[in-house]
Amino acid sequence: MMWKPNAAPGTTATPEPTRPTPAPAPTTATPSMEPAPAPRNAAVNTSEQATIGKSLVIKGEVTGSESLYIDGRVEGSINLPGNRVTVGRNGVVAANINAREVVVLGKVKGNLTASDRVDIRNEGSLTGDVVAQRVSIEDGAFFKGGIDIRKPGQKDQAEPASTASAKTA
Repeated sequence: MMWKPNAAPGTTATPEPTRPTPAPAPTTATPSMEPAPAPRNAAVNTSEQATIGKSLVIKGEVTGSESLYIDGRVEGSINLPGNRVTVGRNGVVAANINAREVVVLGKVKGNLTASDRVDIRNEGSLTGDVVAQRVSIEDGAFFKGGIDIRKPGQKDQAEPASTASAKTA
């Protein structure tokens, strides 16, 4: 008898149709919110990098707001502040590079300015000066040039001091 009062047609029939109708609506709303994962993919795409392939040769200025992997040849200047520039094993760069982080696996001739760090890996070759907060040179890497390790505060203070001494001299 307890089963019959719980299964009363008036009690059971009314809530069931009402509940399934709203329940699919939120379920339907969740799949329609699939654009929410799309921004996640957009964030992932931002962390991905553009690639200059082995057979590509670029002469001129490279600028942008995304990371760059160079496996080809670049001559000129590379300015990607806030991003990573990676010179691949096949990469040959004759350019000054300005970026947040520079990783050298190939050959670079030019000055590197990094707001964070410069890594010269064991097969990498760099001929030029480095200005960065952190510098890493692996065993087997080739490096010819000067290193200027600057903290963010020192970078701003060092330039006026050298300018002031140059004016007085």
